[in-house]
Amino acid sequence: MTHLKAVCFLRPTSENFQHLKKVLTNPRFGEYHLYFSNILKNSQIQILGDADEHEVVQQVQEFYADFLAIDPYHFTLNLSSNHVYMLPAVYDPSSMQQICDRMVQGISTIFLALKRRPAIRYQRTSEISRRLANELARLMYEEESHLFDFRRTEMSPLLLIIDRRDDPVTPLLNQWTYQAMVHELIGIRDNTVNIKEASKLDKAQQEVVLSSEQDSFFKANMHENFGDLGMNIKKMVDEFQQKAKSNQNIQTLEDMAKFVEHYPEYRKMHGNVSKHVTMVTEMSRIVDERKLMSVSQIEQDLACNNVGQAAAFEAVTNELNNDSMVEIDRLRLVMLYALRFEKENPQQLELLVNKLASRSASYKPGLVHTLLEQAGTDKRTGDLYGNRDLLNRARNMARGLKGIENVYTQHQPLLYQTIESIVKGRLRDVDYPFIGNHFQHGRPQDVVIFIIGGSTYEEARTVALQNASNNGTRVILGGSVVLNSAKFLSDLEEIHRLGRINTFQ
Repeated sequence: MTHLKAVCFLRPTSENFQHLKKVLTNPRFGEYHLYFSNILKNSQIQILGDADEHEVVQQVQEFYADFLAIDPYHFTLNLSSNHVYMLPAVYDPSSMQQICDRMVQGISTIFLALKRRPAIRYQRTSEISRRLANELARLMYEEESHLFDFRRTEMSPLLLIIDRRDDPVTPLLNQWTYQAMVHELIGIRDNTVNIKEASKLDKAQQEVVLSSEQDSFFKANMHENFGDLGMNIKKMVDEFQQKAKSNQNIQTLEDMAKFVEHYPEYRKMHGNVSKHVTMVTEMSRIVDERKLMSVSQIEQDLACNNVGQAAAFEAVTNELNNDSMVEIDRLRLVMLYALRFEKENPQQLELLVNKLASRSASYKPGLVHTLLEQAGTDKRTGDLYGNRDLLNRARNMARGLKGIENVYTQHQPLLYQTIESIVKGRLRDVDYPFIGNHFQHGRPQDVVIFIIGGSTYEEARTVALQNASNNGTRVILGGSVVLNSAKFLSDLEEIHRLGRINTFQ
Protein backbone atom coordinates (compact mmCIF):
# COMPACT_ATOMS: atom_id res chain seq x y z
CA MET A 1 0.00 0.00 0.00
CA THR A 2 2.73 2.41 -0.99
CA HIS A 3 0.17 5.09 -1.90
CA LEU A 4 -0.64 5.50 1.81
CA LYS A 5 1.32 7.36 4.51
CA ALA A 6 1.76 5.93 8.00
CA VAL A 7 1.74 8.06 11.16
CA CYS A 8 3.09 6.22 14.22
CA PHE A 9 2.84 7.52 17.78
CA LEU A 10 5.00 5.36 20.05
CA ARG A 11 6.70 5.17 23.41
CA PRO A 12 10.48 5.00 22.75
CA THR A 13 10.93 1.54 24.32
CA SER A 14 13.45 -1.04 23.11
CA GLU A 15 10.54 -3.39 22.17
CA ASN A 16 9.02 -0.69 19.96
CA PHE A 17 12.36 -0.13 18.25
CA GLN A 18 12.63 -3.85 17.50
CA HIS A 19 9.16 -3.71 15.89
CA LEU A 20 10.12 -0.59 13.93
CA LYS A 21 13.29 -2.23 12.65
CA LYS A 22 11.22 -5.11 11.24
CA VAL A 23 8.67 -2.74 9.70
CA LEU A 24 11.28 -0.48 8.08
CA THR A 25 13.24 -3.41 6.66
CA ASN A 26 10.15 -4.40 4.69
CA PRO A 27 7.91 -1.29 4.59
CA ARG A 28 4.25 -1.62 3.72
CA PHE A 29 3.55 2.10 3.27
CA GLY A 30 5.12 4.78 1.12
CA GLU A 31 6.00 7.16 3.95
CA TYR A 32 6.48 6.88 7.72
CA HIS A 33 6.04 9.85 10.07
CA LEU A 34 7.32 8.85 13.51
CA TYR A 35 6.30 10.60 16.72
CA PHE A 36 7.70 9.51 20.07
CA SER A 37 6.11 10.28 23.43
CA ASN A 38 9.46 10.91 25.14
CA ILE A 39 13.12 11.84 24.70
CA LEU A 40 14.99 9.69 22.16
CA LYS A 41 18.50 8.43 22.85
CA ASN A 42 21.18 8.91 20.19
CA SER A 43 21.52 5.12 19.95
CA GLN A 44 17.81 4.84 19.10
CA ILE A 45 18.10 7.42 16.32
CA GLN A 46 21.07 5.41 15.02
CA ILE A 47 18.92 2.23 14.95
CA LEU A 48 16.28 4.07 12.90
CA GLY A 49 18.88 5.42 10.48
CA ASP A 50 20.39 1.97 9.94
CA ALA A 51 16.99 0.28 9.49
CA ASP A 52 15.60 2.86 7.03
CA GLU A 53 17.32 1.43 3.94
CA HIS A 54 14.31 2.25 1.73
CA GLU A 55 14.32 5.88 2.94
CA VAL A 56 10.64 5.86 3.83
CA VAL A 57 10.97 7.74 7.15
CA GLN A 58 9.99 11.34 6.41
CA GLN A 59 10.17 12.79 9.91
CA VAL A 60 11.00 11.86 13.49
CA GLN A 61 9.66 14.02 16.29
CA GLU A 62 9.47 14.01 20.07
CA PHE A 63 5.94 14.78 21.21
CA TYR A 64 6.00 14.81 25.01
CA ALA A 65 3.04 12.85 26.33
CA ASP A 66 4.36 9.80 28.18
CA PHE A 67 1.47 9.74 30.66
CA LEU A 68 -2.31 9.35 30.65
CA ALA A 69 -4.25 12.54 31.39
CA ILE A 70 -7.49 11.36 33.02
CA ASP A 71 -8.86 14.81 33.79
CA PRO A 72 -7.50 18.34 33.32
CA TYR A 73 -5.66 18.17 36.68
CA HIS A 74 -5.09 14.43 37.15
CA PHE A 75 -2.73 12.03 35.37
CA THR A 76 -1.55 8.44 35.86
CA LEU A 77 1.23 6.18 34.56
CA ASN A 78 -0.69 2.87 34.87
CA LEU A 79 2.37 1.09 36.32
CA SER A 80 1.96 -2.66 35.99
CA SER A 81 4.04 -3.76 39.02
CA ASN A 82 2.84 -1.01 41.31
CA HIS A 83 3.48 -2.97 44.55
CA VAL A 84 7.28 -2.87 43.99
CA TYR A 85 7.51 0.62 45.59
CA MET A 86 6.89 -1.01 48.99
CA LEU A 87 9.85 -3.40 48.70
CA PRO A 88 13.27 -2.62 50.17
CA ALA A 89 15.57 -1.53 47.30
CA VAL A 90 17.90 -4.50 47.89
CA TYR A 91 15.07 -7.04 47.51
CA ASP A 92 14.63 -6.77 43.74
CA PRO A 93 16.96 -4.05 42.39
CA SER A 94 16.08 -4.54 38.69
CA SER A 95 12.29 -4.25 39.25
CA MET A 96 12.86 -1.21 41.46
CA GLN A 97 15.01 0.39 38.74
CA GLN A 98 12.32 -0.35 36.12
CA ILE A 99 9.55 1.38 38.05
CA CYS A 100 11.85 4.30 38.91
CA ASP A 101 12.78 4.69 35.22
CA ARG A 102 9.11 4.63 34.20
CA MET A 103 8.19 7.27 36.80
CA VAL A 104 11.12 9.48 35.70
CA GLN A 105 9.95 9.18 32.08
CA GLY A 106 6.33 10.05 32.91
CA ILE A 107 7.02 12.96 35.27
CA SER A 108 9.74 14.49 33.06
CA THR A 109 7.39 14.63 30.05
CA ILE A 110 4.76 16.38 32.18
CA PHE A 111 7.26 19.23 32.63
CA LEU A 112 8.42 19.11 29.00
CA ALA A 113 4.76 19.41 27.97
CA LEU A 114 4.28 22.33 30.41
CA LYS A 115 7.63 23.81 29.20
CA ARG A 116 8.84 24.37 32.76
CA ARG A 117 11.67 23.11 34.97
CA PRO A 118 10.62 22.61 38.59
CA ALA A 119 12.20 22.91 42.00
CA ILE A 120 11.95 19.38 43.42
CA ARG A 121 10.96 18.37 46.97
CA TYR A 122 10.37 14.91 48.38
CA GLN A 123 9.06 13.19 51.49
CA ARG A 124 12.06 12.68 53.77
CA THR A 125 10.86 9.43 55.38
CA SER A 126 10.43 7.67 52.02
CA GLU A 127 13.56 6.16 50.46
CA ILE A 128 11.92 5.69 47.04
CA SER A 129 10.71 9.34 47.04
CA ARG A 130 14.29 10.49 47.64
CA ARG A 131 15.61 8.20 44.92
CA LEU A 132 13.03 9.34 42.36
CA ALA A 133 13.65 13.02 43.23
CA ASN A 134 17.41 12.56 42.73
CA GLU A 135 17.01 10.76 39.40
CA LEU A 136 14.63 13.47 38.11
CA ALA A 137 17.00 16.25 39.23
CA ARG A 138 19.89 14.52 37.46
CA LEU A 139 17.88 14.30 34.23
CA MET A 140 16.49 17.86 34.34
CA TYR A 141 19.54 19.73 35.64
CA GLU A 142 22.43 17.66 34.22
CA GLU A 143 21.83 15.03 31.52
CA GLU A 144 19.15 16.92 29.55
CA SER A 145 19.55 20.38 31.05
CA HIS A 146 19.46 22.05 27.58
CA LEU A 147 16.01 20.49 26.91
CA PHE A 148 14.62 21.87 30.16
CA ASP A 149 16.22 25.28 29.72
CA PHE A 150 12.95 27.14 29.16
CA ARG A 151 12.43 30.85 29.54
CA ARG A 152 12.71 31.51 33.24
CA THR A 153 9.72 32.79 35.14
CA GLU A 154 9.88 34.62 38.45
CA MET A 155 8.86 31.51 40.34
CA SER A 156 9.66 28.04 39.07
CA PRO A 157 6.94 25.42 39.55
CA LEU A 158 7.17 22.94 42.41
CA LEU A 159 7.32 19.18 42.01
CA LEU A 160 6.51 17.41 45.28
CA ILE A 161 7.06 13.65 45.42
CA ILE A 162 5.26 11.79 48.20
CA ASP A 163 4.69 8.18 49.19
CA ARG A 164 1.26 6.54 49.28
CA ARG A 165 2.11 4.95 52.62
CA ASP A 166 1.95 8.37 54.30
CA ASP A 167 -1.84 8.24 53.88
CA PRO A 168 -3.00 4.61 53.75
CA VAL A 169 -6.48 5.64 54.99
CA THR A 170 -7.79 7.38 51.84
CA PRO A 171 -7.54 4.33 49.51
CA LEU A 172 -9.23 2.12 52.14
CA LEU A 173 -12.42 4.18 52.44
CA ASN A 174 -15.74 3.75 50.70
CA GLN A 175 -16.49 6.70 48.45
CA TRP A 176 -19.69 8.75 48.11
CA THR A 177 -18.94 11.21 45.29
CA TYR A 178 -19.72 10.17 41.70
CA GLN A 179 -16.35 9.56 40.00
CA ALA A 180 -14.69 8.10 43.12
CA MET A 181 -17.72 5.91 43.81
CA VAL A 182 -17.81 4.47 40.29
CA HIS A 183 -14.13 3.52 40.62
CA GLU A 184 -14.63 2.02 44.09
CA LEU A 185 -17.74 -0.05 43.32
CA ILE A 186 -17.42 -0.86 39.59
CA GLY A 187 -13.94 0.25 38.44
CA ILE A 188 -12.68 2.83 35.91
CA ARG A 189 -9.84 1.97 33.55
CA ASP A 190 -8.49 4.73 31.25
CA ASN A 191 -11.78 6.67 31.57
CA THR A 192 -13.86 3.61 30.58
CA VAL A 193 -16.25 1.66 32.78
CA ASN A 194 -17.34 -1.89 32.11
CA ILE A 195 -20.99 -2.27 33.14
CA LYS A 196 -21.61 -5.65 31.47
CA GLU A 197 -23.04 -7.08 34.68
CA ALA A 198 -25.47 -4.22 35.14
CA SER A 199 -26.35 -3.50 31.57
CA LYS A 200 -29.18 -5.34 29.87
CA LEU A 201 -28.69 -2.87 27.02
CA ASP A 202 -27.12 -3.23 23.63
CA LYS A 203 -23.41 -4.02 23.36
CA ALA A 204 -22.54 -0.32 22.87
CA GLN A 205 -23.72 0.45 26.40
CA GLN A 206 -21.69 -2.29 28.09
CA GLU A 207 -18.44 -0.38 28.06
CA VAL A 208 -18.97 3.33 28.50
CA VAL A 209 -16.68 6.34 28.55
CA LEU A 210 -16.64 8.60 31.61
CA SER A 211 -14.77 11.72 30.58
CA SER A 212 -15.22 15.24 31.89
CA GLU A 213 -14.00 16.50 28.49
CA GLN A 214 -16.78 14.83 26.48
CA ASP A 215 -19.71 14.47 28.85
CA SER A 216 -21.18 17.67 30.25
CA PHE A 217 -23.39 15.89 32.81
CA PHE A 218 -20.38 13.99 34.17
CA LYS A 219 -18.27 17.15 34.22
CA ALA A 220 -20.91 18.95 36.28
CA ASN A 221 -21.52 16.02 38.66
CA MET A 222 -18.27 14.05 38.97
CA HIS A 223 -17.55 15.53 42.42
CA GLU A 224 -21.15 15.61 43.67
CA ASN A 225 -22.24 13.35 46.54
CA PHE A 226 -24.54 10.41 45.88
CA GLY A 227 -27.68 12.12 47.21
CA ASP A 228 -27.33 15.26 45.04
CA LEU A 229 -26.35 13.08 42.09
CA GLY A 230 -29.66 11.18 42.34
CA MET A 231 -31.59 14.47 42.18
CA ASN A 232 -29.57 15.71 39.20
CA ILE A 233 -30.08 12.45 37.30
CA LYS A 234 -33.82 12.74 37.86
CA LYS A 235 -33.68 16.28 36.43
CA MET A 236 -31.76 15.01 33.37
CA VAL A 237 -34.29 12.18 32.82
CA ASP A 238 -37.19 14.66 33.04
CA GLU A 239 -35.54 16.94 30.46
CA PHE A 240 -34.96 13.99 28.17
CA GLN A 241 -38.58 12.86 28.45
CA GLN A 242 -39.73 16.37 27.48
CA LYS A 243 -37.51 16.20 24.38
CA ALA A 244 -38.74 12.69 23.55
CA LYS A 245 -42.37 13.88 23.78
CA SER A 246 -41.76 16.75 21.39
CA ASN A 247 -40.05 14.32 18.99
CA GLN A 248 -43.13 12.09 18.95
CA ASN A 249 -45.22 14.99 17.78
CA ILE A 250 -44.14 15.09 14.11
CA GLN A 251 -46.93 16.30 11.86
CA THR A 252 -45.44 18.44 9.12
CA LEU A 253 -42.41 18.23 6.85
CA GLU A 254 -40.95 21.11 8.83
CA ASP A 255 -41.28 19.07 12.08
CA MET A 256 -39.56 16.17 10.37
CA ALA A 257 -36.70 18.37 9.13
CA LYS A 258 -36.28 19.75 12.65
CA PHE A 259 -36.25 16.23 14.12
CA VAL A 260 -33.60 15.04 11.62
CA GLU A 261 -31.47 18.13 12.31
CA HIS A 262 -31.56 17.58 16.08
CA TYR A 263 -31.45 13.77 15.93
CA PRO A 264 -27.67 13.36 16.54
CA GLU A 265 -27.95 15.53 19.67
CA TYR A 266 -31.07 13.60 20.75
CA ARG A 267 -29.29 10.28 20.16
CA LYS A 268 -26.28 11.46 22.18
CA MET A 269 -28.57 12.60 24.99
CA HIS A 270 -30.35 9.22 24.92
CA GLY A 271 -27.01 7.41 25.24
CA ASN A 272 -25.92 9.71 28.07
CA VAL A 273 -29.15 9.32 30.04
CA SER A 274 -29.12 5.52 29.82
CA LYS A 275 -25.38 5.40 30.70
CA HIS A 276 -25.72 7.45 33.90
CA VAL A 277 -29.02 5.86 34.96
CA THR A 278 -27.53 2.36 34.51
CA MET A 279 -24.44 3.28 36.47
CA VAL A 280 -26.27 4.90 39.39
CA THR A 281 -28.81 2.05 39.52
CA GLU A 282 -25.98 -0.49 39.69
CA MET A 283 -24.19 1.46 42.43
CA SER A 284 -27.44 1.71 44.45
CA ARG A 285 -27.81 -2.07 44.17
CA ILE A 286 -24.26 -2.63 45.49
CA VAL A 287 -24.75 -0.11 48.33
CA ASP A 288 -27.91 -1.94 49.47
CA GLU A 289 -26.46 -5.40 49.01
CA ARG A 290 -23.29 -4.65 51.01
CA LYS A 291 -25.06 -2.42 53.59
CA LEU A 292 -22.46 0.23 52.79
CA MET A 293 -24.29 3.07 54.54
CA SER A 294 -23.69 1.61 58.01
CA VAL A 295 -20.19 0.32 57.14
CA SER A 296 -19.19 3.72 55.79
CA GLN A 297 -20.36 5.56 58.88
CA ILE A 298 -17.94 3.54 61.04
CA GLU A 299 -15.16 4.02 58.44
CA GLN A 300 -15.63 7.78 58.55
CA ASP A 301 -15.63 7.82 62.37
CA LEU A 302 -12.35 5.87 62.39
CA ALA A 303 -10.76 7.99 59.64
CA CYS A 304 -11.84 11.35 61.06
CA ASN A 305 -10.90 10.68 64.67
CA ASN A 306 -14.51 11.08 65.82
CA VAL A 307 -14.59 8.10 68.13
CA GLY A 308 -12.77 6.75 71.18
CA GLN A 309 -10.94 3.43 71.19
CA ALA A 310 -13.50 1.48 73.26
CA ALA A 311 -16.48 2.65 71.18
CA ALA A 312 -14.57 1.93 67.94
CA PHE A 313 -13.68 -1.57 69.13
CA GLU A 314 -17.32 -2.29 69.91
CA ALA A 315 -18.57 -0.91 66.57
CA VAL A 316 -16.04 -2.93 64.52
CA THR A 317 -16.72 -6.10 66.55
CA ASN A 318 -20.46 -5.76 65.88
CA GLU A 319 -19.85 -5.39 62.15
CA LEU A 320 -17.52 -8.43 62.11
CA ASN A 321 -20.33 -10.45 63.69
CA ASN A 322 -22.73 -9.32 60.98
CA ASP A 323 -23.29 -12.28 58.62
CA SER A 324 -24.38 -10.13 55.67
CA MET A 325 -21.04 -8.35 55.57
CA VAL A 326 -18.73 -8.87 52.58
CA GLU A 327 -15.14 -9.99 53.30
CA ILE A 328 -13.44 -6.92 51.80
CA ASP A 329 -15.55 -4.65 54.04
CA ARG A 330 -14.56 -6.61 57.17
CA LEU A 331 -10.90 -6.38 56.20
CA ARG A 332 -11.06 -2.63 55.52
CA LEU A 333 -12.74 -1.90 58.86
CA VAL A 334 -10.11 -3.84 60.83
CA MET A 335 -7.32 -2.10 58.87
CA LEU A 336 -8.78 1.35 59.53
CA TYR A 337 -9.10 0.47 63.23
CA ALA A 338 -5.49 -0.80 63.28
CA LEU A 339 -4.14 2.37 61.66
CA ARG A 340 -6.07 4.60 64.07
CA PHE A 341 -5.43 2.71 67.33
CA GLU A 342 -2.11 1.03 66.56
CA LYS A 343 -0.51 2.20 69.81
CA GLU A 344 -3.59 1.88 72.06
CA ASN A 345 -4.59 -1.45 73.59
CA PRO A 346 -2.79 -3.87 71.22
CA GLN A 347 -4.58 -6.85 72.83
CA GLN A 348 -7.91 -5.64 71.47
CA LEU A 349 -6.40 -5.22 68.00
CA GLU A 350 -5.25 -8.87 68.18
CA LEU A 351 -8.80 -9.92 69.17
CA LEU A 352 -10.18 -8.14 66.09
CA VAL A 353 -7.55 -9.65 63.79
CA ASN A 354 -8.31 -13.14 65.14
CA LYS A 355 -12.04 -12.61 64.71
CA LEU A 356 -11.43 -11.36 61.15
CA ALA A 357 -9.40 -14.49 60.37
CA SER A 358 -12.17 -16.74 61.72
CA ARG A 359 -14.92 -14.91 59.76
CA SER A 360 -13.11 -14.46 56.41
CA ALA A 361 -12.02 -17.59 54.59
CA SER A 362 -9.78 -15.67 52.17
CA TYR A 363 -7.98 -13.57 54.83
CA LYS A 364 -4.21 -13.89 54.59
CA PRO A 365 -2.90 -14.21 58.18
CA GLY A 366 -0.63 -11.29 59.01
CA LEU A 367 -1.98 -8.93 56.33
CA VAL A 368 -3.10 -6.29 58.87
CA HIS A 369 0.40 -6.34 60.40
CA THR A 370 1.94 -6.01 56.93
CA LEU A 371 -0.07 -2.78 56.54
CA LEU A 372 1.25 -1.48 59.88
CA GLU A 373 4.84 -2.44 58.98
CA GLN A 374 4.48 -0.51 55.71
CA ALA A 375 2.38 2.47 56.80
CA GLY A 376 2.12 2.51 60.60
CA THR A 377 2.60 5.56 62.86
CA ASP A 378 6.38 5.29 62.95
CA LYS A 379 6.66 5.29 59.16
CA ARG A 380 4.48 8.34 58.45
CA THR A 381 5.51 11.99 58.08
CA GLY A 382 2.13 13.71 57.86
CA ASP A 383 -0.33 14.35 60.68
CA LEU A 384 -2.83 11.77 59.42
CA TYR A 385 -5.32 12.03 62.29
CA GLY A 386 -4.79 15.71 63.07
CA ASN A 387 -3.55 14.98 66.58
CA ARG A 388 0.19 15.65 66.30
CA ASP A 389 0.17 19.42 66.32
CA LEU A 390 -1.94 22.01 68.05
CA LEU A 391 -3.08 23.75 64.86
CA ASN A 392 -4.55 20.54 63.44
CA ARG A 393 -6.22 19.64 66.73
CA ALA A 394 -7.88 23.07 66.75
CA ARG A 395 -8.96 22.66 63.13
CA ASN A 396 -10.51 19.28 63.93
CA MET A 397 -12.43 20.73 66.87
CA ALA A 398 -13.68 23.63 64.74
CA ARG A 399 -14.86 21.18 62.09
CA GLY A 400 -16.68 19.17 64.74
CA LEU A 401 -18.41 22.28 66.10
CA LYS A 402 -19.51 23.52 62.69
CA GLY A 403 -21.31 20.24 62.09
CA ILE A 404 -20.69 18.06 59.05
CA GLU A 405 -23.05 18.63 56.15
CA ASN A 406 -22.65 15.01 55.05
CA VAL A 407 -21.48 12.31 57.43
CA TYR A 408 -20.28 10.11 54.52
CA THR A 409 -17.99 12.68 52.90
CA GLN A 410 -16.49 14.32 56.00
CA HIS A 411 -13.07 12.70 55.52
CA GLN A 412 -10.39 14.88 53.96
CA PRO A 413 -7.29 13.22 52.53
CA LEU A 414 -3.92 14.15 54.03
CA LEU A 415 -3.24 15.77 50.65
CA TYR A 416 -5.66 18.56 51.65
CA GLN A 417 -3.35 19.63 54.51
CA THR A 418 -0.28 19.26 52.28
CA ILE A 419 -1.75 21.58 49.62
CA GLU A 420 -2.84 24.04 52.31
CA SER A 421 0.72 24.10 53.67
CA ILE A 422 2.17 24.72 50.18
CA VAL A 423 -0.28 27.54 49.44
CA LYS A 424 0.53 29.22 52.78
CA GLY A 425 4.28 28.65 52.38
CA ARG A 426 4.34 26.42 55.48
CA LEU A 427 5.50 23.07 54.07
CA ARG A 428 8.37 22.19 56.41
CA ASP A 429 11.80 21.81 54.77
CA VAL A 430 12.77 19.30 57.41
CA ASP A 431 9.92 16.95 56.34
CA TYR A 432 10.00 17.75 52.61
CA PRO A 433 13.58 18.78 51.70
CA PHE A 434 14.58 20.34 48.36
CA ILE A 435 16.95 18.51 46.02
CA GLY A 436 20.21 20.30 45.24
CA ASN A 437 20.44 24.07 45.58
CA HIS A 438 17.25 24.83 43.62
CA PHE A 439 15.28 26.36 46.45
CA GLN A 440 12.04 28.24 46.30
CA HIS A 441 10.91 31.21 48.34
CA GLY A 442 7.32 32.33 48.47
CA ARG A 443 4.26 30.61 47.09
CA PRO A 444 4.55 28.65 43.82
CA GLN A 445 1.91 29.30 41.14
CA ASP A 446 2.14 25.80 39.67
CA VAL A 447 2.47 22.64 41.73
CA VAL A 448 2.69 19.04 40.53
CA ILE A 449 2.21 16.47 43.31
CA PHE A 450 3.17 12.91 42.40
CA ILE A 451 2.15 10.03 44.68
CA ILE A 452 4.35 6.95 44.39
CA GLY A 453 2.01 4.00 44.90
CA GLY A 454 -1.01 5.67 43.33
CA SER A 455 -3.47 8.54 43.62
CA THR A 456 -7.21 8.25 44.33
CA TYR A 457 -10.24 10.02 42.86
CA GLU A 458 -10.99 11.44 46.32
CA GLU A 459 -7.62 13.21 46.17
CA ALA A 460 -8.31 14.32 42.58
CA ARG A 461 -11.53 15.90 43.87
CA THR A 462 -9.56 17.73 46.60
CA VAL A 463 -7.26 19.11 43.88
CA ALA A 464 -10.17 20.11 41.62
CA LEU A 465 -11.89 22.00 44.47
CA GLN A 466 -8.58 23.66 45.39
CA ASN A 467 -8.09 24.82 41.78
CA ALA A 468 -11.68 26.10 41.60
CA SER A 469 -11.06 28.31 44.66
CA ASN A 470 -8.78 30.58 42.54
CA ASN A 471 -6.22 31.27 45.24
CA GLY A 472 -3.41 31.79 42.74
CA THR A 473 -1.94 28.28 42.91
CA ARG A 474 -2.72 25.63 40.28
CA VAL A 475 -2.22 22.01 41.38
CA ILE A 476 -1.83 18.95 39.14
CA LEU A 477 -2.04 15.51 40.75
CA GLY A 478 -0.30 12.43 39.39
CA GLY A 479 0.31 8.89 40.55
CA SER A 480 1.81 5.58 39.49
CA VAL A 481 -1.76 4.14 39.22
CA VAL A 482 -5.28 5.22 40.22
CA LEU A 483 -6.21 3.25 43.33
CA ASN A 484 -9.45 1.97 44.74
CA SER A 485 -9.54 -0.18 47.87
CA ALA A 486 -9.37 -3.45 45.88
CA LYS A 487 -6.21 -2.35 44.05
CA PHE A 488 -4.56 -1.00 47.21
CA LEU A 489 -5.28 -4.29 49.01
CA SER A 490 -4.03 -6.43 46.11
CA ASP A 491 -0.72 -4.50 46.13
CA LEU A 492 -0.50 -5.06 49.89
CA GLU A 493 -1.27 -8.78 49.48
CA GLU A 494 1.52 -9.09 46.92
CA ILE A 495 4.01 -7.52 49.36
CA HIS A 496 2.68 -9.80 52.11
CA ARG A 497 3.15 -12.85 49.86
CA LEU A 498 6.71 -11.85 48.96
CA GLY A 499 7.44 -11.21 52.63
CA ARG A 500 6.27 -14.71 53.52
CA ILE A 501 8.51 -16.24 50.84
CA ASN A 502 11.52 -14.13 51.75
CA THR A 503 11.22 -12.78 55.25
CA PHE A 504 12.86 -9.42 54.52
CA GLN A 505 13.44 -6.73 57.08
